[in-house]
Order: sequence, then structure tokens, then C-alpha cells
Amino acid sequence: MALQYTNRRGQTYFLHQGTTKTGKPKYYFSLKTEGNLIESIPEGFEIYENPNAQVYLRKIQPKVFSDRELEAVDQGIKKYSKIKNFILDVKDNSIIIHLPEQNVGNISEILTASGRKDTLLNDLESLLTYNPMMRFLRKKDSKSVRVQRWCFRGSVDDWIDLDEGEDLERLVKKYAPHLGQESFYDLYGF
Repeated sequence: MALQYTNRRGQTYFLHQGTTKTGKPKYYFSLKTEGNLIESIPEGFEIYENPNAQVYLRKIQPKVFSDRELEAVDQGIKKYSKIKNFILDVKDNSIIIHLPEQNVGNISEILTASGRKDTLLNDLESLLTYNPMMRFLRKKDSKSVRVQRWCFRGSVDDWIDLDEGEDLERLVKKYAPHLGQESFYDLYGF
């Protein structure tokens, strides 16, 4: 039986093995059920679903943030910000907060007015596409955490530094309220 993975959109992916140009094995997920399907995850790899529901097999990432710290970021966003839809993505040495490209509040109001909110809202949430907005970075073997936000200026389009410190919960409390707000675009750091 081939290894299957169902993403947050309800699509089922199957793990395949191929070969690189140099003859080394490569692994990938596909919606197709034909090909060289494999039954288990190769040693040293893990399944990774990105915020836009694409599924990959990647090498196991070293843990830079503890589970408690991830929970603190998740709960801090829920407590201190007004946003309801977000995805936390742990990648390399960072926790990245992704927000939907679509205005979920406006869409929800339209669905409520049409009387179809309950039946369509779950479907809507599975179709949202997400962009990175803020991240918390930590260098390996460091206690210090750097906060950055995505800059949308055409000449920059990159992460800009906001703050740094050892108290992750304080940083979340300070910057989470700006997520999804106009004040987010006024944040500039050091």
C-alpha cells in the first residue's frame, strides 16, 4: 500500500520515488496513483505541508524552537490579535506567521447575508491562500529571538527587522496586535 497524505484542502497525495540525473533517489508527492509508489517515509525525511497546502518530503529539520514556544506564539496571536485565520509555519530557524490573501471578514459577511455561511465557510477556509507576514527567528544555540515583518515596498520586498530579545512571549504580546491591522505597515525597527 502506497503512503498517502491528505492535506488541509482534502486532497490525497501519494509518495513516489524517482531518480535524479546523477542516479540518486528523489522523493516527491503527487496526486497521481500511478508510477513508482513507495510505502514508507525514507529514514531522515519528514512530510511537510506548506501554508498553501502543497505537500513535500523534506529532510528532518532541527528543532530551534520548543513545542512550548510554538504554543506560546499560537496562543499569543489568538489572545492579542484580531485575526482568526492564520497558519504558523516552522521552517529552518524561524516561526513564520502566514495570513490569508483574501479578506475573510468580508467574505464571511457575504455568506452570512446569503444565509449559507455555515455550509460554505469551512469550504472557504480550505481554499484560502496565505502569505508570510511576520516571523520570529533564532540562531541555533542562541536564546535571543529576532522579530521581522514582511515589507511590501516594491524596492524592498524582503524581511525587515523590528525587535530582538530573549523573551519570546513579550515579543509576541508586543507585535501580534498589529497582525491584520493598518498599524502593521507602520512598524519599523532598529
